[in-house]
Amino acid sequence: MSSLPKILTPLTLPLRLMPSIVHSQALAVLLNRVMQEALAEGELDFLVGRRVGIDIEDLGVRYRLGLSNGRIRGYDDGARPDATIAGTAHEFLLLAARREDADTLFFQRRLKMSGDTELGLYLKNFLDAFEPPARWAPLTRALDRLAGMRLPGQGGRRS
Repeated sequence: MSSLPKILTPLTLPLRLMPSIVHSQALAVLLNRVMQEALAEGELDFLVGRRVGIDIEDLGVRYRLGLSNGRIRGYDDGARPDATIAGTAHEFLLLAARREDADTLFFQRRLKMSGDTELGLYLKNFLDAFEPPARWAPLTRALDRLAGMRLPGQGGRRS
């Protein structure tokens, strides 16, 4: 069952119509900025020559990412991922906002991993250990507010 309120489903249509490479490259640009220090320190070198898929099931959006020449790159759907992480937009938002750690989301099966489990574990461990630089605190706070919003169709009823 989707965690996305039905009223928001039409708003995701433009996302689903865009080629996945557009999503992947846009996410790569953001991740290169947020993870600049981690990239410089080689913390993501486990991704060299590998592809990771991120599937946001309720949005129907897929990302394909890898590491090349010290930068995260976005790829199209033809770049078959070695490992894939799948879940709903809300679960990924909780992870990005640091409200939930990767271990919790995986062990509760709210995020699912398939493919190369060794690569997936490296990625999960990186996500657990990664602390966004202080200059990204406004983005983290905004994501935290979004993660805490109760939208119509989610959770319990309001009185």
